[in-house]
Amino acid sequence: MTELATRAQAFGLIAEGVAAGLIAPWRLYLARGCRYLSLSVGDRAEWNAWRTHLGCPELSVRVYDAGGEIRRSSVAEVVMDGCRISVELVEEIGTDDLDRLLVADPTTVEPEEK
Repeated sequence: MTELATRAQAFGLIAEGVAAGLIAPWRLYLARGCRYLSLSVGDRAEWNAWRTHLGCPELSVRVYDAGGEIRRSSVAEVVMDGCRISVELVEEIGTDDLDRLLVADPTTVEPEEK
């Protein structure tokens, strides 16, 4: 991995992921000075693919109320050469799906037998 000292190197890191078959993030934020790079993705499969590609060891989940809607924000982070890189997924969660709020990876929740 090259040092992320310039904007071109930071965007090159994203281009490498896309060239490897990952879906391009729908939003990309690169802080001035290239010390923080944030990717926003559209679904859990994209989030898992990007965090695996980047090797993000730190995961956090936050659940919050946004004007009557319950949202779950999943963030994976890694620090490469002094640049903090985060991959974020924001999902709207219904109150009828509370099981998803209680697990780190909702794709592993098995449906109840009826």
